[in-house]
Amino acid sequence: MIPLFSTLLRRLLTAGALALIPLMLAAQPAEAPAPGVENSVVKIFSTARYPDVYRPWTKQPPREGTGTGVIIDGRRILTNAHVVAYASQIQVQANQSGDKYTASVEAYSTAMDLAVLRLEDESFFDARPPLPRATTLPGIKDTVMAYGFPTGGTTLSITKGIVSRIEFAAYNYPGAGLRIQIDAAINPGNSGGPALVHDQMIGIAFSRLGGSDNIGYIIPNEEIDLFLADITDGRYDGKPVNFDDFQPLINPGLRAFLRLDRTTEGVVLRRAEQPAADYPLQPWDVVTHIGDTRIDNEGMIILSENVRVAFKYRIQQIALDGRVPLTVIRDGRELQVDVPVAADRPLVAPFLQGAYPRYFVHGPLVFSAATQEFIAGFNNFALLNALTFAETPLITRRVARPEFPDEELVVVTSPFFPHRSTKGYNNPAGRVLAGVNGVAPRNLLHLVELLRTAESDYLEFTFAGQGTETLVFSRQELLDITEDILSDNDIRAQGTPDTLAVWQNRPQP
Repeated sequence: MIPLFSTLLRRLLTAGALALIPLMLAAQPAEAPAPGVENSVVKIFSTARYPDVYRPWTKQPPREGTGTGVIIDGRRILTNAHVVAYASQIQVQANQSGDKYTASVEAYSTAMDLAVLRLEDESFFDARPPLPRATTLPGIKDTVMAYGFPTGGTTLSITKGIVSRIEFAAYNYPGAGLRIQIDAAINPGNSGGPALVHDQMIGIAFSRLGGSDNIGYIIPNEEIDLFLADITDGRYDGKPVNFDDFQPLINPGLRAFLRLDRTTEGVVLRRAEQPAADYPLQPWDVVTHIGDTRIDNEGMIILSENVRVAFKYRIQQIALDGRVPLTVIRDGRELQVDVPVAADRPLVAPFLQGAYPRYFVHGPLVFSAATQEFIAGFNNFALLNALTFAETPLITRRVARPEFPDEELVVVTSPFFPHRSTKGYNNPAGRVLAGVNGVAPRNLLHLVELLRTAESDYLEFTFAGQGTETLVFSRQELLDITEDILSDNDIRAQGTPDTLAVWQNRPQP
């Protein structure tokens, strides 16, 4: 199994290779609905305002992008979450049509990269039926057709290839699911477009392997159906996942150490995600079955003649009431245990998942809660090396769980705003706040509360790690200069609504 940190790092480093490339658009021909599959495939136009995690009081400039969608039941359009992420405007255009229809996001999952759109004018669907979806996985080597609006032109593109492999793989943290690989050409703009086998949709395109030729990936119908079933209540809750760490049972020395005969197959628990005396699994447990399905020595299960996937795939099928049944061998005895599973693994520095960063400005300082997107910006080796030696929690605790339920790492996101009060101090941007007048902030809101209720003449800001400074300011001066700093830097609000509610000592929105 791929370790969690490696999965996170790989995802962060490869995100750019899978990103949608904005396209310049030419005029479209007059409306003339196309027959068949083409009539159910649409082009999506989005104007996105992405967050600026280093200047959280503002957003990045608007970006124009395009993608593809497919009409599904319920007069809805299915696409990828990354096609409409942070979109302030979404429009949909049918194949061979000159009209664009305003759309909005009904539900989305950044973890599984899926989104459902609704149109303001549902007459769009009167002559455009949903595309039929296959109820089973395709076979390896099945001929596949990929539909979409990729870069290189403005009209519908259709490419042909075969199904190359089917795997259970990581999507976006903490999501994982089945993934179909095809060799039909997929390029930026294909995202969200349907792939068909035998005139039925088997899934939608969502990425390609950067630097390789004709390696594209499809989200299969099974994952789409789980997503659609989840959002019937209006929100996406997520799939059950097990975060324990297992290792293969191949090495002869390991097998001898565990006193296993040749017929025993399974994987060994290396580390429990949440070690506890009452946790059903213990170190050196050999997991041989998930439900009734046998697990081999590489942690794989057989789905069909040519499809072999990681055993954790079965969790989304058989989990019940937050638990999954496993068969284990412990000290030579076979046991049946029910292991807890959850839809998320909290991080002390979580992903934004479609939200904008929270912040609070106090004098020349801007504070925010650390996120994975904030840390991902430190992509220079020299900088990462320096941060590692500085022992900043942004590195040492990057993938750690919170130590208590509402813990956040509070960071200074930006260099000082220009002001004489900062004279002689080094730039604290990127530092994790350790304390205010000796009190450690539990989270961003607690920091705001500490600032609001402080009564001392001076405020002492200390920071975690090596090579930091203690910043001392006059408490009253920070109060007096904040409004001028906001005005001088064209900042419309001192903080996000939640931080302002605490600052003004009123209920949070």
